[in-house]
Amino acid sequence: MAAIEATTDNFNELIEGNDMVLIDFWAPWCGPCRSFAPTFEAASDSHPDIVFAKVNTEEQQELAAAFNIRSIPTLMAFRDQIVLYAQPGAMPASGLEQLIGQMRALDMDAVRADIAAAQQGKPS
Repeated sequence: MAAIEATTDNFNELIEGNDMVLIDFWAPWCGPCRSFAPTFEAASDSHPDIVFAKVNTEEQQELAAAFNIRSIPTLMAFRDQIVLYAQPGAMPASGLEQLIGQMRALDMDAVRADIAAAQQGKPS
């Protein structure tokens, strides 16, 4: 499945309506973004159960600002509406596959418990 365009209009729906979402924040003028695009597209074809979305930071400046995107490309990974990963820099295919494997392996009940404990100021 090809990556879809994420905008301020559909972003919340993408995150809330899907278990796992990977988002590539990019811009047309960015060389590393252009070199990462085929890797991202190939992964989207290999993992049809994950939503792969792209945010053009030139067209979606409000969305980029909301996530404090300062460097592109930036890859964000969501599972069950929780940000699990947010890092700038182009990633090799092997790194992207490793990230996807780690996302799948996480015990999300434990993640939610850790988040709740952190919000209450308690160590997990």
